[in-house]
Amino acid sequence: MYKTLKILLFGIFLSQSSMAKSFPTIDSVIHASFPKSTKMDKHSLILTKKQFSQIQQTAKAKVTTKVYRYYTLSNNGKTIGYAVLVFRKVRTKKATVIYGFDMKGTLKFTEIMAFSEPPEFIPSSIWMGQLQNKSASTKLTVGKDIPTISGATLSARSVTDAARIARAIYEIVLK
Repeated sequence: MYKTLKILLFGIFLSQSSMAKSFPTIDSVIHASFPKSTKMDKHSLILTKKQFSQIQQTAKAKVTTKVYRYYTLSNNGKTIGYAVLVFRKVRTKKATVIYGFDMKGTLKFTEIMAFSEPPEFIPSSIWMGQLQNKSASTKLTVGKDIPTISGATLSARSVTDAARIARAIYEIVLK
C-alpha cells in the first residue's frame, strides 16, 4: 500500500513538473530587442524616500519596495538603454517581469521572468506583445490603452502597473 502511494505521488510530481512553464533568460530577452553585441551591466538600486514618492505618484501604482535590479545596456561603449526587473504580487504569489527601454524612453520589451501563480494566469505572448514598442507618452492602463485578459485580469493589471513603475524608475532615476 505504502509503495503504491509513493509511486502514485511520484507520478503526480512528474506530470506537474513537466507542465511547468520555462522562462527565458535575461540575455535572450535583451538580445531579442537590442543588438547581439549589447553589453549588460547589472546594478542594484535603492530608492530614496523622495524617489519612492515620485515614482509612486508618476506611475499611479502602489510601489511596495525601494529595492530594484536594473541593467545598463551598452554597445561600443555607448549606453543604448536600460532594463528594469520588477517583482509584484499578483494574487498571493509573486511575478518577476523585466522591462527594457531605449534612450528615448520607448518600452522595447516586456517579458515574464518568473511567475508563481498557476500557469493559466500567465498573460499570453500575444497580450504581452501589446506592450512592446510603446512610446514614453503611452499611459499603459488596462481597460483603456491595453485590453484586459478574461480570467487573468489581476495578472494584466499587475504587469501594466509594473510597466508604469519601471518607466517611472527609468524617467526619474536612470535617464
